[in-house]
Amino acid sequence: MAKSLKIRDLTLRDGQQSSFATRMNQSQIDRCLPFYKDANFYAMEVWGGAVPDSVMRYLNENPWTRLETIHKAVGDVSKLTALSRGRNLFGYAPYTDEIIDGFCRNAIESGLGIMRIFDALNDVNNVKSTIKYVKQYGGMADCAVCYTVDPKYPEPGFFAKLFGKKAQKPVFTDEYFLNKAKQMEALGADMITIKDMSGLIPPKRVSTLVKLFKKNLRVPIDFHTHCTPGYGLASVLAAIVAGVDVVDTNCWYFSGGTGAPAIELIYVFCKKLGIDTGVNMEAVAKINTQLKEIRKELELSVFGKEKPAPKPFNPLTDQLPAEIDAEFDRAIKAAQAEDEATLLDACHKIEAHFGFPAPNELVKKAEIPGGMYSNMVAQLQQLKAEEILPRAMELIPTVRLAAGLPPLVTPTSQIVGAQAVSCALDEKAGRAMYTNKSSQFVALVKGEYGETPVKIDPEFRFKICGVREETPYDTSKYKMQPNPELPEAGGVKLAANEKEVLLLELFPLVAKTFLTDQKKKAYEAGAAKEAPRQAEAAAETTARQAITGNTVTAPLPGRIISVKVKVGDTIKSGDEVVVLEAMKMENSITSNYAGKVKQILVQEGENVATEAVLIEVE
Repeated sequence: MAKSLKIRDLTLRDGQQSSFATRMNQSQIDRCLPFYKDANFYAMEVWGGAVPDSVMRYLNENPWTRLETIHKAVGDVSKLTALSRGRNLFGYAPYTDEIIDGFCRNAIESGLGIMRIFDALNDVNNVKSTIKYVKQYGGMADCAVCYTVDPKYPEPGFFAKLFGKKAQKPVFTDEYFLNKAKQMEALGADMITIKDMSGLIPPKRVSTLVKLFKKNLRVPIDFHTHCTPGYGLASVLAAIVAGVDVVDTNCWYFSGGTGAPAIELIYVFCKKLGIDTGVNMEAVAKINTQLKEIRKELELSVFGKEKPAPKPFNPLTDQLPAEIDAEFDRAIKAAQAEDEATLLDACHKIEAHFGFPAPNELVKKAEIPGGMYSNMVAQLQQLKAEEILPRAMELIPTVRLAAGLPPLVTPTSQIVGAQAVSCALDEKAGRAMYTNKSSQFVALVKGEYGETPVKIDPEFRFKICGVREETPYDTSKYKMQPNPELPEAGGVKLAANEKEVLLLELFPLVAKTFLTDQKKKAYEAGAAKEAPRQAEAAAETTARQAITGNTVTAPLPGRIISVKVKVGDTIKSGDEVVVLEAMKMENSITSNYAGKVKQILVQEGENVATEAVLIEVE
């Protein structure tokens, strides 16, 4: 066990994303930054993940400004970190090396110090380019191995065994994870993170993996987890005792529950163990003074009500009750003895004393990320079909195994979760499963996201994609997003510079809306009049005719990403006519009818309800 431990603070990215839907605005961030400069964290995760999308989508703010403002305030005291999905960067599609190069260069020039790079399939080929460009421009490549578990495989029946069918062997073994880490170290990783995005790794397993990694790798090891199923605090302590180099934590009011463990509790453990974290806890207390109020603001704006917060605690000034202090000691002894049951019991009592949420048994049993579960619940509420949640949960292992057993992390958790919901809806409607499938699910099964941990049955691939052979994504066919001039903003380009072009590539619909709004505001502020858009919209509405032909309707509520046809086009049955974003997935909407497009009744960017008429065909 080392005598020093580095702390990566997640509060301003993963912390707010896990607990408050990534809604911290720039002014709230700014209130914390003077104290972060004094806190002396090894690293601060402030960017990537959902941040670039959310700050544009919900806050009408520029993601590059977020990163640059934090760097200006904190300087080089703490390394600023972003989370990146390898070849997918922060979006959902694979990108060309040219885009990965540009994004890494601009991020590092804007103040980024460490890029945490992972691939949702643990396909090492997908992280090569990002490692290369991050290091080329002077950043650190922190490569993450995504921790996941095997589903509960059904035992082969009597006749299956009779014909030689064997039980499925576990895929996600210690050797599997070490092999991935070794491959990434060989590619130039400066650090390896055990990334437990679902909080599913129990203390004994992480202790084993940390020791295995320390024995076989030369680079520092970081451990990242969440508290949702109840392992988080205990597993971080087990990792520390096993000799991990860095752990990820949140500040008090953004910790626990769906977030990472609290730095304050880790500090108490480290003090008892004689381990120096290097963190200025007086500055952390000042950060928490701000976060306490920001938490209330976020809860009211995001959830409409305040939720129970942990009891206030400052380890520098507050004395622990004797019985809770004893639980800290009991947890340490249990971690050192690898007594998992006692360690978990002690940590749960510590968390209960401070008012942190109890373990989520449903998520623990289902072995899926808490965010994936909450997404499924939200999707079904939107569809007014909450009653099928149990069936959708049951279908997750089936869908996951059919799709090559991907780890459940963004974006594969959303892809598998949304497809399980679609399959449950298909069943309920009397349709065959996979009647409705997202473009992303098709791409995953086809092979466009990379190599899955287990091979996909060619017949299943043919059923979903129309091809039997694995078909990797061909970046040579990548088409850049259009960058038109905006008449309503004086004819300026939608994306005026490389950073804006990159936003448009990664977040086409969101960035288009954001950048258009920014350009219009700048134009109006410069004394021009807004174009009479209302008159155009009214004229368009007037031009719509009574529907007499066949119609293509929306199978799900969502937002129109693109319309693939024009009035007057001749189409065949099965042709794609609209792409609909629903449940965070792109759904290809096809026509069941052949004929001529008579009317298009929706516009790109428009939100539509289930069964809304999209296209009329005659």
